[in-house]
Amino acid sequence: PSFCSFRYGLSLLLHACNVLIMSQRMCVSLTMVVMVNRTDPHGLPNTSTEELLDNIKNPVYNWSPDFQGIIFSSIFYGSVIFQIPAGYLSGIYSVKKMVGSTLFVSSLINLFIPLAAQVGETLVIVCRVAQGVAQGTVAAAQQVIWIKWAPPLERGRLTSISISGFMLGPFITLIATGFICKSLGWPMVFYILGACGCTLSLLWFVLFYDDPKDHPCMSISEKEYITSFHVQQNGLLSALPHLFAWIFGILAGQMADFLLSRNIFSILNIRKLFIMLGLLLPALFCVCLLYLSSSFYGTIIFLILACATGSFTMVTVIVNTLEIAPRYCGFLNGFILVIGTIAGIISSTLTGIILNQDPESSWFKIFFLIAGINVIGVIFYLIFAKAEIQDWAKEKQHTRL
Repeated sequence: PSFCSFRYGLSLLLHACNVLIMSQRMCVSLTMVVMVNRTDPHGLPNTSTEELLDNIKNPVYNWSPDFQGIIFSSIFYGSVIFQIPAGYLSGIYSVKKMVGSTLFVSSLINLFIPLAAQVGETLVIVCRVAQGVAQGTVAAAQQVIWIKWAPPLERGRLTSISISGFMLGPFITLIATGFICKSLGWPMVFYILGACGCTLSLLWFVLFYDDPKDHPCMSISEKEYITSFHVQQNGLLSALPHLFAWIFGILAGQMADFLLSRNIFSILNIRKLFIMLGLLLPALFCVCLLYLSSSFYGTIIFLILACATGSFTMVTVIVNTLEIAPRYCGFLNGFILVIGTIAGIISSTLTGIILNQDPESSWFKIFFLIAGINVIGVIFYLIFAKAEIQDWAKEKQHTRL
């Protein structure tokens, strides 16, 4: 770990990108004061030369408060609407191209906003909506970068450095905009921020690579540090889900017998309860793993819970055969193990096929497939489950005449 490493430089580059898009977003909050601070027609006979020069430097428009409010909020429409699709697309397409091109588009639009203001407020609104789409893409797509670029134990630091640009941007904008409007005129605010954004996007295309192993300027040692895990740490992390599955399995048996001994639930309802816990909880944690695990430790916790809570099914799967067919429980349990083994073979093969298409975004398909299969299993069991000896499993007594 080194603060002089390339990955920390990347986090600072993203930090600058976030500062810039927030500056482009927030600068209208102050420029609007200068853009609409008067309603008198331009060029009246009694207008002084100084005022005429000021009107050239700071053009003034007669925009109603309603339109001003729409202009303020219009950038959020595009940003909110496109963030979810952008997050999905970032797992499929090149993050380098998505972030760099949308940052450039946002900056290019910023350069044209003074010209759009001369045409009319409607065009300004359109520009701001389009700018919001571009900025929403930058904000959403950059999160995928740290999948490959951040070592697990540094994801919190690297992410916080880059994301903190969103907080610093408004601070810089609100301080600098007033000085620029006073000395150079409000259009220069948009020109300066737009030019800086275009320059930064070009730097992005030069300095960033989607995969650290493809970067020509990084040291071999840093590439190895980012892309590898220690064998000892890997073994420990791989073993933890099985440890907790063992603990949860024992606790599940104790809980089931406690509920039965106190007559809190019937036998059938207890079996249904633990099937629901053992299938729905892993499905829930699989979905959480995709959307809520923003850090390395969060990922490990959700993986452990997804694996461990599956042990709740053992209270039902193994015991239920004793209740519905005690004569054939050995055969039925053997049949269950065979089905489980076949399922393991199919799932491993299918996972390999899906991952071969795209090693990163395919995990979304795999975890959603797991969750879907679990939900279908719960529904099937709730409909057809029994907890009493079935007629076909009862011993029949034959009487001789």
